[in-house]
Amino acid sequence: MEMLQYDFIQRAFIAGAAMSLITPILGLLLILRRQSLLSDTLSHISLTGVALGMLLQWNPTIATLIVVVIASVLIEYLRVAYRNFSELSVAIMMSAGMALALILASFSPNQANFKLDQYLFGSIILISPQEVTLLIVLAITVIALYVIFRKPLFVMSFDEDTAFTAGLPVRMMSIIFSVITGVAISIMMPIVGALLVSALIVIPSATAIKISKSFTQAIIIGIIINAIGIFAGITISFYFDTPPGATITMNFIVIFILVSVGTQFSIWLRNKLNND
Repeated sequence: MEMLQYDFIQRAFIAGAAMSLITPILGLLLILRRQSLLSDTLSHISLTGVALGMLLQWNPTIATLIVVVIASVLIEYLRVAYRNFSELSVAIMMSAGMALALILASFSPNQANFKLDQYLFGSIILISPQEVTLLIVLAITVIALYVIFRKPLFVMSFDEDTAFTAGLPVRMMSIIFSVITGVAISIMMPIVGALLVSALIVIPSATAIKISKSFTQAIIIGIIINAIGIFAGITISFYFDTPPGATITMNFIVIFILVSVGTQFSIWLRNKLNND
């Protein structure tokens, strides 16, 4: 293909493959734990790290990682403190993160606002070799941790009380999971944008759940959906000059609609055949 002769497209496809391996694992666990909005919250908080990095003349990625790790621990603390109203932790931290990002950006408007726009919308075709390396390392780390701790994560995701009774370090596992999710979002945010990174994590996993029969199958199907959506999005963006992040997200939404309609049709058809 013509577009594969360009280095930035090659990097985009490699980055897309790495993200396809990461997001189904994180997305499925977030959905099972009823924390789908955590990814959106952490993406908003990540903007605080970008603004802080611009203000202090730090590397934005390093500043974002520090902020997100601290925020992940705070979110977990609030989730435990308001156990019966766990969504409060998401609402509070999302509002605080966005407000703080705008305040920090206001202290250096010419530089920080430009960078914030770049991080809000992102662009996978502008990914650097260093970011590709970070994504590959992250993908290997997430897969390795999942393989090692698959069963404990499975139990914790469905029922934390049962996991605690079984002697699992639920609190520490939850904090580590939130931190890893935050780190993944921090690295992916410049690529797909803060406004769309949560869609990359949640929508393919939500689609996979509708047609899978097991935990592992949902992850495999999620990886396939991610790869199709991302690769098609990069291709469409290249040939039709559309925003890469938005194009990828729309691909995921189209796939979700098709799967939902197909699932409902198959149920209707099966019931009709059984009745006949």
